[in-house]
Amino acid sequence: MSLFCLGVNHKSASVDVRERLAVAQHALAEHLHNVHGLDAVDETVILSTCNRVEVYGAAAENASAIASVRDYLNKTFEMAPGAVDFYELSDEEAANHLFEVASGLDSLVIGETEIFGQVKKAYSVAQSEKATSRYLNKLFQQSFSVGKLVRTTTKIQQGSTSIGAVAVDLAEQIFGNLKGCKVMILGAGEMSRTTAQSLVSRGASSIIVSNRSFDKAEELAGELDGRAIRFDDWERSAADVDVIVSSTSAPHYIVTREAVEAAMRARPARSLFIIDIAVPRDVDPQVNQVENAYLYNIDQLQQIAADGKAQREKQLKICRGVIRDYLEEKGIEALREPRSGKPKPDASTSSADPSYTAGPLPPHS
Repeated sequence: MSLFCLGVNHKSASVDVRERLAVAQHALAEHLHNVHGLDAVDETVILSTCNRVEVYGAAAENASAIASVRDYLNKTFEMAPGAVDFYELSDEEAANHLFEVASGLDSLVIGETEIFGQVKKAYSVAQSEKATSRYLNKLFQQSFSVGKLVRTTTKIQQGSTSIGAVAVDLAEQIFGNLKGCKVMILGAGEMSRTTAQSLVSRGASSIIVSNRSFDKAEELAGELDGRAIRFDDWERSAADVDVIVSSTSAPHYIVTREAVEAAMRARPARSLFIIDIAVPRDVDPQVNQVENAYLYNIDQLQQIAADGKAQREKQLKICRGVIRDYLEEKGIEALREPRSGKPKPDASTSSADPSYTAGPLPPHS
C-alpha cells in the first residue's frame, strides 16, 4: 500500500483555478464517496480550503490512482485535460507535505493556525464517511502530532498568523490608523470572526455584521459590540462604511459592480476598500473599475505575507528539521499494511476524536 497526494494550492494555481475546483462543504461527502469508489483508490481524504484543494489517498499502485483522481476532478469540475497543473506526491514526499500543511508551513501566511483545524475537520468527515482505514488513519493522526510539536517547540507563530490578521495589516496600510474606521463584515464564519476580532483589537470603532443566517450575525456582532443587519440590507448600509471584508460560502459573486457603484454615489470623494478573502470569490473583479473603490482578493494578500517571510525563514528551517526528524524516526514504512482490495474500517486505529495521536513522539531538542 502506498500514499499519494494530488492537488493545487496558492503557490501552484491562481484563485480562478482554485475556486473552480473548490469542494463545498455540503458536497464533500458525495465527492469522498465518488473518489473512494474509484477502482484504483483504497482510502481517501479531501482537503478543500481557500488556499488549496488536495486529495490524499492510499492505493496499491499510485500511478493509476493519481490518474483516476485527476480524471475525476477534471471531468467533475469541467476542467480541460492539462489545464490544471496538479502537483503529484507519493509516499514520504506526500507525508512530508501533509505534515507541513498541518503545521502551517505551506500556508499563504506561514505559521497560521486555521489550517490545523481544517485538516482535522477534513479527516473527521472522511473517517465518518468510512473513506479511511488503517493507513490514512495513522498518517493523519501523526500529522496532528507533528503540527502540535512544531507549534510548541518553535516560534513559527510569532507575528501575523492568519489570513484575517494579514487582511487587517492591509487595512492599516491603507488608513494608517484604524481608529474610527467603520467596517462591514459579510459572513459570520471563523475567517470573518478572526478578521473582525483583529480589526476591533486595532481600533475599529464600528462593526456591522451581515450573514444569511441572521442568528449567527447577531451572535458575532454581540461578541464585538457591533450591530447585525439582515443580508438583504447590506447594500443599503455599504455607503456608510470604510472597509468591507467579505468571506462567505456563496457559489457566486455577492458584491457586484452595480452595488458598489450605488454605494459610491452616496459617498462622494470617500474611498471604499474591499477585502475579498473568500474562495470562490465573493466580489466581482470589475469592482476595481469603480472610481475610488479598491479591491484586494486573497491572492493579493500573499504580497503582504511575503513581506514578513524573511523574518520567519530561520524558524521555517527549524520546523522542517522537526518534521524531518519525525519522519526519520517513524518512517513511511510504519504506515504500511499489506492488504488487497478495498480496506475495511479498523476500530483499533479509528478514533471518534481525530486529534488522537498514534504512539509517543520522538524526542527533539
